[in-house]
Amino acid sequence: MIAIGSDHGGYKLKEEIKKYLDEKEIKYIDYGCMSEERVDYPNIAKEVAVSVQKGKAEKGILICRSGLGMSIVANKFKGIRCTPCHDEKSAKFARLHNDSNILALGADDLSVNDAICILRMWIATEFEGGRHTERINIIKEIENENMK
Repeated sequence: MIAIGSDHGGYKLKEEIKKYLDEKEIKYIDYGCMSEERVDYPNIAKEVAVSVQKGKAEKGILICRSGLGMSIVANKFKGIRCTPCHDEKSAKFARLHNDSNILALGADDLSVNDAICILRMWIATEFEGGRHTERINIIKEIENENMK
């Protein structure tokens, strides 16, 4: 299950990604927005992050104009590792080394095809583990110290 959400700037790209997910029979929960009418992106990012944090969804996708604002909000939640990705290489390493559980995309900078290629790589790549597990554990320790 994937939680997906966008603000008004990412709405069109979100709708195209949903078509891709439907074609691949990948289940998702759409947390909005539902049109190009202005919304505040922090509220959407919160819904997706909480869905992943609480285990309602295994992974999440957030889309705004740059991908940055959404990732800032999502990373305020304990256990969330949201990574803005701009190409397939960044998507691969976000999963392989960082065990990213939310992907952030910038609608202003990506074509639909590029966004789907990034998403496909991000979904297909498994966390490598090994020395990277040690680093994820350090991140978890930092979260425990600073996110009460």
